[in-house]
Amino acid sequence: MRRHTFNTAVTLCAAALLTTAMGTAAFGTASAAPQTAPAVKQQSVRPVLVDCFWNADVRPDDFMLACGDGNSRLSSLDWSQWDPNSATATGINVVNDCKPYCAAGTFHSYPVIVRLEDPQPWAKHPQLQHYTEMELIYVNDKPDGFPQVLSLPLWD
Repeated sequence: MRRHTFNTAVTLCAAALLTTAMGTAAFGTASAAPQTAPAVKQQSVRPVLVDCFWNADVRPDDFMLACGDGNSRLSSLDWSQWDPNSATATGINVVNDCKPYCAAGTFHSYPVIVRLEDPQPWAKHPQLQHYTEMELIYVNDKPDGFPQVLSLPLWD
């Protein structure tokens, strides 16, 4: 009887260990899939904005428009929307008037609404979508010579 109890105990422990191992393996497999799936889905769902240094960003606070000389940039961006088709923010376009020339010019601030549109695969990372068009809508004043609505292509 004592031997039978020992064999039963060993069998029950082995079964418990096997069940635990199988449950952990099944649980590990189930939990691993959701961790990788949303990351891939998130990349395909949320396009990025590519900056002057070829860095991808989502909802940046600032964005340089004039990469060569820094004479126009967006600052204090507050994003109200960022989805697979478009993004919208309010912010400030800080622009150098370049009078009498850019090095001696004065920077002026203009409130704008920023719209990003037309996501396309990014040449550097084709698995990512990036916005390819930007529209600036000047809320009040605008820089001399600028239209009230300025459309800009974004680099790839």
